[in-house]
Amino acid sequence: MQETEKIEIMNFDQEGYLADGKAAVEAGKKMAQIADRVADEGYDAVFLMGVGGTWDELMQLEYLMNKFGDKDLEVYLIHAAEWNVMGHKRMTERSVVLTASESGTTPEVLEAVKKLKQMGVRTFAMTKPEGPIGQAVGAENCIRMASNHGAGGCEMGYYLADCFGLRLLNRRGCFPKFDLFIEQTENVWAELLDMRKRFEPKAEEFARKYGLAPYTMFIGSGALWGETILFSMCILEEMQWKRTRYITSHDFFHGTLELLEPGVPVVLFKGEDECRALDNRVEAFLRSGKTGDEDYLIIDTAEYAIPGLDDDFRVIVSPWILSSLVTDRMAAYYETVTKHNLKYRRYYHQFDY
Repeated sequence: MQETEKIEIMNFDQEGYLADGKAAVEAGKKMAQIADRVADEGYDAVFLMGVGGTWDELMQLEYLMNKFGDKDLEVYLIHAAEWNVMGHKRMTERSVVLTASESGTTPEVLEAVKKLKQMGVRTFAMTKPEGPIGQAVGAENCIRMASNHGAGGCEMGYYLADCFGLRLLNRRGCFPKFDLFIEQTENVWAELLDMRKRFEPKAEEFARKYGLAPYTMFIGSGALWGETILFSMCILEEMQWKRTRYITSHDFFHGTLELLEPGVPVVLFKGEDECRALDNRVEAFLRSGKTGDEDYLIIDTAEYAIPGLDDDFRVIVSPWILSSLVTDRMAAYYETVTKHNLKYRRYYHQFDY
């Protein structure tokens, strides 16, 4: 009798994921080359522009560039739809913009890119070169996002953006270990794969227990804040139609904690940066028993080791880790519990609005 195949990760192409990782490393080299071009030409400010999920994804780069950058570096995270109607008084022809669009058609980003071109502002995009946004920025300013074999969170997009931003810092003398960072993360995808295997039972347990809860809180800060919003908003609200509340650890004690009661699940994403002290405070409150409930889950990226990675780089990869665990694995199990296909939408991409 043929032995039943052991499924380590549900609905996940492990070999395809590793192949995507290799492709991301090659694309990352091109991102670094673009950063070199920008550094050679000079710039007065860096703008990171997104909409929805891409806006969330770029938060971690904004955080990192402000963390490692010098006092004269100006980095601004802007929302394309808002910029289209408000502009930004600090933006000049010497500014540089990095944006992203997985579909290559995001209307707000496309409108912004066209305006930026008219203004003479250098714009680079992580998107499909053949798409409208890719064509608008030009092939030389476009990097194709890693292919997706039906598996993965946002970690490869984070990697590409980091290759650009951290290389700019390196050229400013602010991040001297850039080459070492690239070397030590070249094969990180295998480690992120192993993390998924470790987290798989926890993802299934939480989704089965709380996937049908009418309301769930998600708490995170620092380098993990963008991923916290992304999972809550893009995955659970948009793709699962679940009601969520996402809030930072530092703001949690100012209103939101009064909404805690039995039956309201809380998920705390603990990071590895300065805000960990704030995460610890939230964790202590949740574990105190004062809420009269134990409906909480704590996901600590520090519990997931990456052999051979310098401690200085942990804060950079922490969003990659969290995305692998929740935007990928937790989402997959929510789908099985809710019976709601992650690709199904009521309104998004269904008609013009």
